[in-house]
Amino acid sequence: MSRATLVPPAGQGGVVRVARAEEFEQLRPLLFAIAYRILGSVGEAEDAVQETWLRYESSSTTPVSTKAFLSAVVTRISIDVLRSARSRRERYVGQWFPEPLVTDPYQDPARSAELADSVSMAALLLLERLSPLERAVFVLREVFAFSFPEVAAAVGRSEPACRQLAVRARRHMDAGRPRFEADRQAREELAARFFDALREGDVESLRELLAADVQMVGDSGGKAPQWGAGVLGAGNVARVLAATMPWFARIGGVVEALNLNGQPGAIFRDRDGNVVSTITLDVLDGQITAIRAVLNPDKLGHLGPVADGWAVYRAAQRARRSAD
Repeated sequence: MSRATLVPPAGQGGVVRVARAEEFEQLRPLLFAIAYRILGSVGEAEDAVQETWLRYESSSTTPVSTKAFLSAVVTRISIDVLRSARSRRERYVGQWFPEPLVTDPYQDPARSAELADSVSMAALLLLERLSPLERAVFVLREVFAFSFPEVAAAVGRSEPACRQLAVRARRHMDAGRPRFEADRQAREELAARFFDALREGDVESLRELLAADVQMVGDSGGKAPQWGAGVLGAGNVARVLAATMPWFARIGGVVEALNLNGQPGAIFRDRDGNVVSTITLDVLDGQITAIRAVLNPDKLGHLGPVADGWAVYRAAQRARRSAD
């Protein structure tokens, strides 16, 4: 939603709405960050933020704390959306991954590391194991450091109940908490070497960068080519990547390396710049431990015009056959 859509008419009521619009815009990055971590979807998070504005705009009361009020509204909306989304995700074709996020708009230098890790693909998949209430409580308390009274007001539960929810959520998260390379520069340097080897189709260089038990998994939703149930092992993953990428490049495909979900990753584009897929890399102890690809076109539209994945696949296959 553009800032222009929040400009109200003149008059005393208009002055109040201008002030509300300005307050809302200042808090928009936080509201989106909360909603995205609860929902794992850019589109659904944006819709939740839009609905929060509509409710705030039409409210006749003036909250004591605008931040607390709007955070509570977006949290409750997100919980409701997540509950309805659960059944859809249970029927999802193949592996479900969150929608890739290029930039987290909420910035807090004091908690930058925690914020980046909490938005990683691995962390968001771990959050999927929690109930909607547990997930909301964990996000508000552990990620954004809301007080328990604020958390209780946001989710509509008592403080003791929220403390219990937080304990259960932490227990689940700690049991499977993802581990990443602490040195971000080291992660980025390794990722740069990986993408260089990927573009060259260099099997041995790729193999050296991959952990022995590396897993490569794709989310196509049944709407694009994918790697089946996944590819396991350094040798297998290296061979699949090295066999695929030269032909993608031959038909004009481009690998745009950048951070996605706070991790090293890339956007794959066709010759016209349309988005084909994304990947993110989990890096630990100087090796890549997981590669997650999002190929479902329904999850890529916020990154730009989306390519026809099947057409790209067929073009690459034709290029390969003509070379043979």
